[in-house]
Amino acid sequence: MRVTYTARDRERWVAEDPAHKRADRDDFARDRARLVHSASLRRLSAKTQVLQPGSDDFIRNRLTHSLEVAQIGREFGAALGCDADVVDTACLAHDLGHPPFGHNGETALNEIATDIGGFEGNAQTLRILTRLEPKRFHADGRPAGLNLTRASLDATTKYPWPRGELASSTPKFGVYADDLTVFEWFREGATPGRRAFEAEVMDWSDDVAYSVHDVEDAIASGRLDPRRLRDASDVDAVLDVATATYASDLGRDALGAALERVLATGTVPTAYAGTRSDLALLKDMTSRVIGRFVHSVEAATRDRHGTGALVRHEADLVVPVATRAEVAVLKAVAAHFVMNAAERVELMAGEREVIADLVGAYLADPSRLDADLLADHEAAPDDAGALRVVVDQVASLTDVRALHLHGQWC
Repeated sequence: MRVTYTARDRERWVAEDPAHKRADRDDFARDRARLVHSASLRRLSAKTQVLQPGSDDFIRNRLTHSLEVAQIGREFGAALGCDADVVDTACLAHDLGHPPFGHNGETALNEIATDIGGFEGNAQTLRILTRLEPKRFHADGRPAGLNLTRASLDATTKYPWPRGELASSTPKFGVYADDLTVFEWFREGATPGRRAFEAEVMDWSDDVAYSVHDVEDAIASGRLDPRRLRDASDVDAVLDVATATYASDLGRDALGAALERVLATGTVPTAYAGTRSDLALLKDMTSRVIGRFVHSVEAATRDRHGTGALVRHEADLVVPVATRAEVAVLKAVAAHFVMNAAERVELMAGEREVIADLVGAYLADPSRLDADLLADHEAAPDDAGALRVVVDQVASLTDVRALHLHGQWC
């Protein structure tokens, strides 16, 4: 079902010359095209998803993850009445702001940027889309990023509030103080703190993708023997992670029952040796479990809101508690067997040192900044503004370039 969004939904931050438009493409499809051709999206191919790119030929990086999220979200959103291009754009963009080394790099940059408003991957995504990625400029020469429509920007904003506004419930936020003007523009008329429906579709598609795909990667790379998912001591450790990190409100018993339900589907392999038939079974698991999670939410959302088109701020996605528990426990499986493994913890400490060293190197010699960011640094009004530019620079680096520059300078 194709939805007709309002003319206001299609407005852009900067009015465009009609000569820039393609007559055979609509506004939301152009948003997607701009994102696909952006340097920021390409860089995700060399940024960590769970394990560093290059460490294994099978595992996902941030770009392949984003493509898979977009594939899930596009079909899922369209089934609920969203414009497929709006959801696709949000899914492709959702990780643009991730720095080198994934969430580990995010933690390091947040510590460095504490006194200037912090660092948050989602707020950095908005900064990229509306400022840093070169495509359009305001009449006074200020950059306007990709100049996406209101609807697409709203759909990419997973946490529609500034830092500290919802501090009691989450440390995450979606906009820096520097970027509030454009944020307030595309959020005009929206209930404060309430996400666009398309952003909820994007967020659930992301949760589904990485909860299932990270387990697939863990099994395929040999870091998880699936037989351990039936071992009581390993299950206890997984449930510890699930209750501490992903769903503390659900309780250990509910999360344990969720894991049992997933295993009872018969889709999770009982052993894995890497043969072609094993790989096929693993892929079948991925497809079936993704379908289970998406269809459950689609049905619950339709039960509440009916069969009409669900867009912008007219509805909320409904995630059944049982389904949320199943996703949470799969996230915990990947965390326990991969992210929290001893060798990974040691590696992560080194990655945070690389981030800190690179920030120091750029501060010591700003001429090392890329040309576009060097201009921003020279125009910075104060030390805080200069540090924000350095943070923008380090956040833009791929894992590979970060390690290369660190080897040269540090």
